[in-house]
Amino acid sequence: MKEINVKGQLRETTGKKACKLLRKEGLIPCNLYGEKKNEKGLPEALPFALDATDVRKLVFTPHIYVVNIELEGQVRIGVIKEIQFHPTTDAVLHIDFYETNPEKPITIGIPVHLVGLAQGVRDGGRMNLSIRKIEVTAPYKQIPEYLDVDVTPLRIGKSIKVGQLSYEGLEIATSKEVIVCSVKMTRAASKNATEETEEEAAN
Repeated sequence: MKEINVKGQLRETTGKKACKLLRKEGLIPCNLYGEKKNEKGLPEALPFALDATDVRKLVFTPHIYVVNIELEGQVRIGVIKEIQFHPTTDAVLHIDFYETNPEKPITIGIPVHLVGLAQGVRDGGRMNLSIRKIEVTAPYKQIPEYLDVDVTPLRIGKSIKVGQLSYEGLEIATSKEVIVCSVKMTRAASKNATEETEEEAAN
């Protein structure tokens, strides 16, 4: 996974009004959840804020980042857990980070990268990507930027499920029955198949 460095500032006040004021100043309110628990046994949030420019680099990108967050001279390592967007403008309103370290496994969605030209596409079918990310669990230094899926032998009407995939050092967390990709029949492929059948019958 790629790493990115950002500098944050701790938030002394929380709540809707305080968050609104931060956004007016070009800052995005965030929380970092680590191993520390509150009196209810739930992960305790460390409130801080990031510059909106840094947030755009983190959010509006195809890459998955491990984030080195500098807070008052101390660097905390985190991954994005949840992003809250404005319902109409898609502006980032809030981000929750999950704290990790090089030894601690994390579960995160990694983009799927289809490799090769499927036989079914060669025969006139259409490739259909059903999911864009697969959830995997591993220490973040073992997690790749994307997961290669070889589609070369895939024929029309066939699919690849998550359960058919395996990657060294990674535990796949997505359900085995989820379809990753498939080759769909098209009119052109159907016509070709009919013509071939008719030719075979004529011979």
